[in-house]
Amino acid sequence: MSEIKGELCHLCGEKKLTLKEEDVDIPFFGKVFVFSMDCEACGFRKADVEPAEKKEPCRYTIEVSMEVDMNIRVVKSGEATVKIPHIITIEPGPASEGYVTNIEGLLDRVKKMIESSVDDDEDEGGDSKKKAKNMIKKLTNVMLGRDSLKIIIEDPTGHSAIISDKAQKSKL
Repeated sequence: MSEIKGELCHLCGEKKLTLKEEDVDIPFFGKVFVFSMDCEACGFRKADVEPAEKKEPCRYTIEVSMEVDMNIRVVKSGEATVKIPHIITIEPGPASEGYVTNIEGLLDRVKKMIESSVDDDEDEGGDSKKKAKNMIKKLTNVMLGRDSLKIIIEDPTGHSAIISDKAQKSKL
């Protein structure tokens, strides 16, 4: 792992940004490079994951139905779209990050995104808050193994994966 400390943070202007690069070998996926930026002053964070070798555009689909599915490894590149039908579609953009997590970590990220959007919503007691609460309840039940849902990751760079025999891989 290489690390450079004391770089200039483009957000706050302080020289407290740490840059890291690490090679990680992920079983059944291969070698990836994990890049990250972390500012000690303002808390800015950005990370990305990039495979060492070129890949074909791909789509991974998995039906999450049991609590044990929460441990399934997920690799998401910064260019990937994450779709959970009837819940959310997360499109890539300038702030999109790549990461290595598991299904539970992915669902937890989605719950936090929904909670954050509800907090920002001006619609007091309205329909959107009710929908958000129902989505969070559904995600919680899935995480506890009481409900199921489908997760789809589409990546034009082919750098994402759901590493499980339950996952179906297809061309994008």
